[in-house]
Amino acid sequence: MNIKEIKQLLEGIKKGDLTVENGLNKLKYLPFQDLGHTKLDNHRELRQGYPEVIFCQGKSTVQVLSIISSMVERGQNVLGTRANKKMFKAVAKSHPTAEYHKLSKTITLKQNEYEVPASYISVVTAGTSDIPVAEEAAVTGEFYNNKVERFYDVGVAGIHRIQGNIEKIAGARVIVVVAGMEGALPSVIGGLVDKPVIAVPTSIGYGAAFNGIAALLGMLTSCASGISVVNIDNGFGAGYLASMINKLK
Repeated sequence: MNIKEIKQLLEGIKKGDLTVENGLNKLKYLPFQDLGHTKLDNHRELRQGYPEVIFCQGKSTVQVLSIISSMVERGQNVLGTRANKKMFKAVAKSHPTAEYHKLSKTITLKQNEYEVPASYISVVTAGTSDIPVAEEAAVTGEFYNNKVERFYDVGVAGIHRIQGNIEKIAGARVIVVVAGMEGALPSVIGGLVDKPVIAVPTSIGYGAAFNGIAALLGMLTSCASGISVVNIDNGFGAGYLASMINKLK
């Protein structure tokens, strides 16, 4: 049961038009709904403020559609990460308002709008090759009703590109910095701004980059203060955390 459904339930009780049958129908989905292949956490929005997110990779198209349909039926906003076009086409047939974000490989379907903070999130990449991961972070931030400013391809190989954008980057409440190779960009930005930096290592780079491990270790051992690090290619995790920080009172 999500927040919207609880409000409807309380309104029904106040008006005296809530039937036993309707009440039981609401309660049977607490605290999760067993879809056979998935136990959908219906209380996550109550606990954390955000409904469950679907990690589509490794799931079948039928499973993804089943989960999304259940969430739509319950009036929830839907975010699916690591989704392919086949999955989206199946979803769009049943839910025409769904959107597919090609670069980030995400599916979004919004049924509820919430207040958007005046502050914004900066999403920065070292190179063009890092953009798909950055877009996962940016789309996630926007899905959770945040303003997002993008600054792409401003890596340390041409450090003057950072200087040309640093005031706007630093104007955000929180900054997501995405980089592969040696992963140096979060350290540079972290030493220039007074805002929290969320570093995202990507699996971009030649052999010694070890599919993102070199960038991950470089970010973890950064000498700049105020940097947190998420897992390799985890744009969603960075966007989610950035949204939480941006909405702190």
